[in-house]
Amino acid sequence: MIHHISIDAHNPLRVASVLAEIWKGKVYQFFYPGSYNVMPFDSYGTGIVVFPHGTVWTLGADTKPAQLLPSASTDLVAIHAAISVPTTQQQIEQIGQREGWRVLTRDQEDSIFRLVEFWVENRILFEFLPPGFETQYLQTMQPKMIEQILGQPIQPIAV
Repeated sequence: MIHHISIDAHNPLRVASVLAEIWKGKVYQFFYPGSYNVMPFDSYGTGIVVFPHGTVWTLGADTKPAQLLPSASTDLVAIHAAISVPTTQQQIEQIGQREGWRVLTRDQEDSIFRLVEFWVENRILFEFLPPGFETQYLQTMQPKMIEQILGQPIQPIAV
C-alpha cells in the first residue's frame, strides 16, 4: 500500500487545490518552502505532497536523512499513480477542462481497466478511479489476471 507520494509542479498551490477538489480533501502548507500537502483523510493516511517545480530528493550525507534541493528539472516525469477518488468521471473531466489540462477517460478497449487520465499541468499523469471504476481495477490486479496480462513472474536478481 502506498500511503503518500510527492510530485513537483509549476504552480504547487493550484495543483494541490485541484487535487484536493477531486479528492474532496484539504490542503496544508508542508515543511519545505512553497510546498503543500493534500490530505483526503481516508482510513489509510493517504496524501500527496506538491513541491515547487525542480525540487528533488537527494541523499543525506553520512547518517543524515534525505534532503530536498532545488534543481533543474525536465517537464516530463516517469512518476504516475492510480488513485481511487470520490469525485465522478464527469466532475473530473470538468475540473480538467477548467484548468486546461488533458483529461481522457479510457475504457477497457484501450486499457486493461477503466480509468480517467488526468494530466496535472499537462506533465504529470494521475489515473483516477471514480466510484465504480475501482472494482474493475481490483479484479484486474489479481494474480491470475496479472499473469494473463504480463506472463509469468521473473526471478529476481540475486543481491
